[in-house]
Order: sequence, then structure tokens, then C-alpha cells
Amino acid sequence: MKEVMRQLPREKIIYFGDTARTPYGPRSAEEVQAFTREIVDYLIQFQPKMIVIACNTATAVALYDIRSRVSIPVVGVINPGARAAIGRTTTGWIGVIGTAGTINSGAYENALRELTPNVQVVSEACPKFVPLVEQGNFRSQETYEVVRSSIEHLRTYPMDCLILGCTHYPFLSETISEVMGSEVTLISSAEETAREISTILQEKRELATNDPVPVHQFFCSGDPYMFKQIAQQWLGEQIDLTPVVWQVPNIS
Repeated sequence: MKEVMRQLPREKIIYFGDTARTPYGPRSAEEVQAFTREIVDYLIQFQPKMIVIACNTATAVALYDIRSRVSIPVVGVINPGARAAIGRTTTGWIGVIGTAGTINSGAYENALRELTPNVQVVSEACPKFVPLVEQGNFRSQETYEVVRSSIEHLRTYPMDCLILGCTHYPFLSETISEVMGSEVTLISSAEETAREISTILQEKRELATNDPVPVHQFFCSGDPYMFKQIAQQWLGEQIDLTPVVWQVPNIS
């Protein structure tokens, strides 16, 4: 969202954070699909011109399902991240870290090899990262030790790019970079995803250019206090937040 706000400052964003049911990574594909459908059904009431699935796990297992259910463009974050990494690597070795769901899906590996068949991909699930972020624990000795024990072994590979394959991970980018070293470029899908959004809106002639500065809307399903604290710290501005009482859908 921060990158979309930077690149497309006239676009109004309606943001839903499913903080009550995070992390998605350990959940089954069926659960994540059901949750994603439920969130999209909720957002459709605002008549958006586009849906962005700003979650790697949900993109991996639900992107095509959601595209088949709505008539507006639906953008995920995996293909943009893969394109950014292919554009930056010089060694042809790319690392991917993400939730268990994203890594087990093979979505990044498939996306990278579609672009460059001979690319070498090293993937690692980091299930302990999301809880750190959800607790607002971005920089501490505990965080450093968790990150180090999770990814330090990746330094044995000649990779020069590491994809942060979870939208929580940029919060830990300083620590991740400290562990991996300055020779490894961290790739977040945010910048490339924002460019894709801009391109699609331009092609559809729906880009907001002369509109007044928008007032964004934020919704979350979990602890509103923690969500608001982290969002304001990350975005650098005050936000208005609406908590949403959310039930786990019946997926049997």
C-alpha cells in the first residue's frame, strides 16, 4: 500500500487486513481460498475498480479463483516480485523466503522459471517471521536470532537476490539484510506491483489523475490497536480504522 500511495497518490485505497486469522502460511489452501473469497465479497460493496491480493500465500492459492469470480482486474504480488528479481540478478541464483504455504506451492519458482528457465532458485519457509511482525517486534536481539537461525545457511549459495516472499517481511528488511550481507539485494514485490496497477488502470483509462487527494479506508479483523500502531508507523501518517467482526467461514 505504501508503494501504491507513492506511485499513484490520487488513487483511493480500501485496505482490509485479516489480522484475526493471520498467519495464512500454515493454513490449508482451502482455508486460504475461503478467507480470500470472503474478503473480496466484503470489498466488492465499495465498488472498487481493481482488487490487489497483497498477500503471497493468498496470491499463490487463490488468485485465479478470485479472477474467475469478479469482473474487475485482480492483481497478485508473485509475478511482479519474480520480474523484479530476474531484472536484478547477475549470478542467476535467486533466493525466496516466505510462509510455508507460499513456499510449498512452488509459485515463485514457477514464475521465475517461466521468465528464465535456467534460473537457480533456493526457497526457504520462515514461519517464525510473521508472528514477530504482528507483535510489532521489528528490531530486537530476539528478532535477529530468529532471522539468523532461519536464513543464515542461505549464504552458502551464490545468490545475489533474495525475494521477500511475504508482505510482512519488509518490516524485517534491516535485520534480513544484516544477516544476508550487503552483496544480496532484497526484492520486495511492492514497487513492481504498483507499476502493474498503474499500467492496467492506464490501459483501461481509469487512472485517477485530476481527482482530489483521497482519504483511504482501513479495515481489520483483529486487534485494532496493534494494527493501527503498525500501520501508522509504516505509513508515517494517521489513519482512520474500522474493526470488522469476522467469523471463520464453513469450508467443509
